Amino acid sequence: MKRRVLKSKFRIAWISTSEFTRGHCQRMDMTWLTDRIAVGGGIWTAQKMAEVARAGVTHIVDMQVEFDDTALAEPYGIAVLWNPIDDDFQPKPPEVFQRGVEFGLEALDQDGSKLFIHCAAGVHRAPMMTLALLCSMGWDLEEAMDLMERRRPVVDFADVYVKSVKRFLREQVRAGS
Repeated sequence: MKRRVLKSKFRIAWISTSEFTRGHCQRMDMTWLTDRIAVGGGIWTAQKMAEVARAGVTHIVDMQVEFDDTALAEPYGIAVLWNPIDDDFQPKPPEVFQRGVEFGLEALDQDGSKLFIHCAAGVHRAPMMTLALLCSMGWDLEEAMDLMERRRPVVDFADVYVKSVKRFLREQVRAGS
């Protein structure tokens, strides 16, 4: 199967699906929301992990069940939290957010650190986790969603995922976090 890939403003090229999914034709899919927090899609290859490292990323929250980045990150000294969750449009447990928020906050407490939160496509799971982190840092939920939607237009905040984040935030407040 062939996929159409926009090569320039006016020229279209055809590549095989296997080339596309192996990442041979793409740069790293990473969108910076702040100077220290990025959200995006899967890393998948050593070449893309090298690009992540060159961008100064020191910590990764990997939300995809499809692939654990830990082995790819090890040569660069990048700390990885593999926090896998299915993109199945079902409610997500607060524990998933708690793990990611704790890891993210600890990472951002370190001078010079940069955090990359990703899933396979950077559309649902990574933005959901990023929303939980930003709100835990004091951001208003709507402002955090607006920031992500402006910087990364492919973001899709499924209602069930936003409700899961809101439930986590309510429990966080009740727990006194």
